[in-house]
Amino acid sequence: MGFRTGIVGLPNVGKSTLFNALTRTAAAQAANFPFCTIEPNVGEVAVPDPRLEKLAEIAGSKEIIPTRMTFVDIAGLVKGASKGEGLGNQFLANIRECDAIAHVLRCFEDGDVTHVEGRVNPVEDAAVIETELMLADMESIEKRLAGLSRKLRGGDREAVQQDRLLRAALAALEQGRPARTVVVEDEDAKAWKELQLLTAKPVLYVCNVAEDDAAAGNAHSRAVQEMAAREGAGAVVISAKIEEEIAQLEPDEAAMFLEEMGLHEPGLDRLIRAGYALLGLITYFTVGPKEARAWTIRKGTLAPQAAGVIHGDFEKGFIRAETIAYEDFVACGGEAGARDAGKMRVEGKGYVVQDGDVMHFLHSG
Repeated sequence: MGFRTGIVGLPNVGKSTLFNALTRTAAAQAANFPFCTIEPNVGEVAVPDPRLEKLAEIAGSKEIIPTRMTFVDIAGLVKGASKGEGLGNQFLANIRECDAIAHVLRCFEDGDVTHVEGRVNPVEDAAVIETELMLADMESIEKRLAGLSRKLRGGDREAVQQDRLLRAALAALEQGRPARTVVVEDEDAKAWKELQLLTAKPVLYVCNVAEDDAAAGNAHSRAVQEMAAREGAGAVVISAKIEEEIAQLEPDEAAMFLEEMGLHEPGLDRLIRAGYALLGLITYFTVGPKEARAWTIRKGTLAPQAAGVIHGDFEKGFIRAETIAYEDFVACGGEAGARDAGKMRVEGKGYVVQDGDVMHFLHSG
C-alpha cells in the first residue's frame, strides 16, 4: 500500500520543480508564471529503503521490489480559490482525492522569480492556503448538513453520526482551527475519513530553499519549522533546484554531488520519512530467492490485515505468520540461521506487525 500525497502551494514556489525531481521526470512543466500546471500530474516513485537491498543480498533474491508512493502535482492555489478563483474548484477537488498534503513554501529570495503577493513570507503563504481550504470545508459542510435533514428526521444512524462529526468540524473551523485538530474516537475514524475534509488531511510543510541553504536552512525555513511544531505538523527543508539536478545524475555522481553540497542524502529520502511519520506508516518485508519485496501498512496493523495487503485471500484464510525481526534476519544470515537461533516467531491473528518484520504468511485456500 502506497499513499497519495498532493503537492500544493501558491504559484511559483517550486512545486513542479520538486515534482520533476521526485518522480525523475520532466512531465510537469516548470515555468515562471501561474497555472503552468493545469492538469494534475501524477507520478509514482519507489520508496528508498536500504534494508530491502540488504535482505535481497542475504537471500540471493533475483528481484527487488520496493513499495511505492504517489505524488500529485496540483496547480498553484491563489487567494479566492474556495470561490473558484484561479481554477480553484478544480484544484480543491484534486486535493480532496489525496491522503496527505505536501505544502511547498517559498523560502528563497530571487528577484527573477515573481511572487503572486510581491513578497517572500512563507508563514503568510501557508495561512493563505490554509484559509482557502478552511473556507472550502465550511461551504462543503454547510451544504452537507442541509442535505442530511431528511435522513435525520428518519433516525438514520449513519446520518446521525455524519451530522455529529460535521458539526464538530464546523465548530473548529469557525474558531479558525483546521478540521485535523478535532479529536476523533476510534469508532468514528472510518466515517471521519469518508467526509474527505480538506483541512482534516495531515500536512507536511516543504521549505524550498536556495542551493546555499540546503544543508542548514535559513530564517524563512526556521520560521516554518516553528509554525509546524506549534501545529503538530511535519516540516522538511529541501532545495528543489538541487533535487532536480540530482535527478539527472547517475547514482555515483549524485552521491559525490550531495557530498559537495554538505548533504547526506537526497531530499526525497527525507520527504518520504517525514511522510511516513505523518501518516503513521511502517514497512514489512517478504523475502525469498525469487524476490525481496517491501510492503507499506499503517502502524498498529494486525497480521491478517498485513497479509491482506498482498492478497485479500491471505487475510480471509490467515492461519499464522512466521516472523523474523530485520535485525535478527541480518545477524543470523537469513531465514535458516534465524530459525536455528530461535529468532523466528510464530504469530497469530492478534499480532501487531512491527516496522522491519520479515514475514511469511500461512493461509488456507
